[in-house]
Amino acid sequence: MILSAPPRATAVRRGPMLAVLLTGQVMASMDGSIVSVSAQSISEDLHAGGTAIQLVVSGYLLTVGVLLVTCARIGDVVGQRRAFLLGLGWFTGASLLCGLAPDVGVLVLARVAQAMGAALLTPQIFSLIQTHWEGVARRRAIGLYSMVLALGVALGQVVGGLVVSADLLGLSWRPVFLINVPIGVIALAVGPRLLPASPGDRRARLDPGGVALLTAAMAAITVPLIFGRDLGGPLWVWISLACGAALSVAFVRHETRARHPLLDLASVRPSGVKPGLAACWTVMGCYTVFLLTLTLHLQTALGYSPLQAGLAFVPYALGFGALSLSWTRYPPRLRRVLPVVGPIAFAAGAGLLVLLCRDQWRPVVAVPLLLLAGAGHAAGYSPLIARITMLVEPRLASAISALNATGPVLAGVTAVAGLGSVYFAAPSSADGLLRVVVAVIVLLAGGALCALRVVLTGRSADSPATP
Repeated sequence: MILSAPPRATAVRRGPMLAVLLTGQVMASMDGSIVSVSAQSISEDLHAGGTAIQLVVSGYLLTVGVLLVTCARIGDVVGQRRAFLLGLGWFTGASLLCGLAPDVGVLVLARVAQAMGAALLTPQIFSLIQTHWEGVARRRAIGLYSMVLALGVALGQVVGGLVVSADLLGLSWRPVFLINVPIGVIALAVGPRLLPASPGDRRARLDPGGVALLTAAMAAITVPLIFGRDLGGPLWVWISLACGAALSVAFVRHETRARHPLLDLASVRPSGVKPGLAACWTVMGCYTVFLLTLTLHLQTALGYSPLQAGLAFVPYALGFGALSLSWTRYPPRLRRVLPVVGPIAFAAGAGLLVLLCRDQWRPVVAVPLLLLAGAGHAAGYSPLIARITMLVEPRLASAISALNATGPVLAGVTAVAGLGSVYFAAPSSADGLLRVVVAVIVLLAGGALCALRVVLTGRSADSPATP
């Protein structure tokens, strides 16, 4: 039995449709990091303490991580198009509230609201790409999506530094949030005309038990990972992590029996999906901690400003972007091995960069190595997640989207919590960066092995899944 193909966006509308979807992804991705650069200005202007600023910065990531899977399922219930537009509208309104916040308490609440909008809109993007693109067109769309997803963090640092440094209209940090408003309004104006109808599945339901278990599990895991290091790793951190693990097991067991599962576990049963997702998450987690620790090193040890540190990553972005946009044109044999070669290239570029430039930043050496690391990152993610979408049935698009959205968030938070502690515990920034990159190399080697398992399944990335 061959699965009937879902309705596709017409060729005329694909470009504008993808532009609207990726605009939403850029906004959501950037706001995870753009605030870090402006944290000092926010603290001084609102007379906020360290705990409040931590909530402003990390509360966004925490809320997104907790809600992603549930919001992906909401897309099944009400339709991905409607969920995306609702999330975009909510995110835009919350951004306005953030920019107008009179005190830090309102800003924290507005950031949580902003994260709720991001959690609702982002999983719909990948689901809509899976539903309305296929074959080569899907691979190209995923390449663009991957580029935006990964580079939004770095772009947030650059844009945040530019906006805060410019002090537009004397508003200090506020344009960091207000910049989302006109962009969001334009996207909301054209989105209903460009996004094809995607009615919800009348059979889909939200599973209250699954929502409760998963929300509790994600909160128990992410809260200590985000805040535990700054609080000195008290006992409650380990108790919370243990409870999170137990609740995760309970959630999986519940989903196997649920009539309307929140996350359909059939999505991870095809051969190659589990190791493929593990490889994708590993690469994204390594990127997050590499970006953080190298940025800190450039500022604390080498005297770079936040803006200069963000601009130092431009070669990485160029390498990532160049490969993300071109890999679909490579010969099939090369495309199949990219997920294995990518993490190795990422590790080589990052390792050599730290060995040669950690004491003195030499652009002649740093630029090509960052280009290599960025290209390796793209090779280790984009082709692999595209292959995974071909291994599962179309009806499971939202489940894969949820896993693809949630996994990198958890991987990034875990990597920053674990390896960030290694960095800060080192006697010097240079030593800490070296230790982190050694750990990153080991993790990327594991990611390459996971990707190799997918390659060895012998399943062509161009072949559609069958039931």
